[in-house]
Parts: sequence; C-alpha cells; structure tokens
Amino acid sequence: MFGTPVLPLGPVIGSVQCTSCQGRYGTDALEQLTSVRLAAMLRDAQYTIALAALAAGGTASRSGRDAACTVIREAGFDDCGEAQVLAALAALSGSSSGEPMDVATEGSGLAVELHAALEPLAPHLALHGRARLLTQGAWVALADGRYLPQERAALGVVGRCLKLSEAQVDALLEAATSARH
Repeated sequence: MFGTPVLPLGPVIGSVQCTSCQGRYGTDALEQLTSVRLAAMLRDAQYTIALAALAAGGTASRSGRDAACTVIREAGFDDCGEAQVLAALAALSGSSSGEPMDVATEGSGLAVELHAALEPLAPHLALHGRARLLTQGAWVALADGRYLPQERAALGVVGRCLKLSEAQVDALLEAATSARH
C-alpha cells in the first residue's frame, strides 16, 4: 500500500523527444518543419524558380539552359541534366517549342508551381534567404543577356510568392545585373 499514489499529482502533459538531440518538447513542436522537410522545400523552390526563369526567357538559348541546369544541380539535383529540365518544362507548359512562356499569368502551370513551392516556404526564411532565391532566378534570366519583359514578370511573381515588396524585388533584380555569378 505504501508508495502507491492515491491522489492525482496533476495533469499529464504531452511531450515528444527528439531523436537527434534527445531534447524534450511540447507536442506543438510537431507542427514545426523538420530540417529534412525544410531542406526539401528549399531544393524544390530553387528547382521551380530556375524552371520559371528559363521558361520565361525561352529555352532556345544554350547559356540560359546551362545556367538553369547549374542552379538546379546546386540545389541538390545532381543527376538533373538539360534533357530532364526541358522535359519538365514541356510537361508544365504543354509545349516544347522553345519560345518564351508567359509564366506570370495566374493559372499557368509554372505560376501554380511557383505558388505551391514558394508560399509555404517564405515564412520560414529570413529576408536574406528569400533574396538569394530570387537572385538565383535572376542569374538564370540574365544568362542570355538583359531581362526580357516576360522574365521580369516571372521574377516579379517569384518575389510576391516569397513575400518581397516590389521595391525589394526591383533592387535585387538591379543588383543581379551588376553582380557576377
């Protein structure tokens, strides 16, 4: 009989334990992104931005395709080459003509992909991280020369999805023209 609790000591508080650091946290920690999920979202965002910038400028330029492939490989898609990038663009646009696409039109395949990939990620990134993503898209757009109106519009969509103001987008795009990648 002795040592058996008769009166309740208090409410049971739920917790979870991290398998990496062995720390204990409230169950609300389950609603937060894990580092693995955040890394996957970031990788997908870089891929989608590179595709959008390439599609907006057209795929006819070899330098544009190379720049997009480089950004995509840097994102972690090591085995993704030009053929895979062009196939993904054809699947999203329904065309493989190589002509510039209007990515900024709401409802287009790439615009939907941009919103889906970037909007959930934006609240988890600092301003510098969001600026870096936009700048990577700018490098793809600038690989074959100055910005085309379609490229500028597509990068504007990227900026809006990343919760950047129009002034921030303009400043970042202007800075990308003078910075070397």
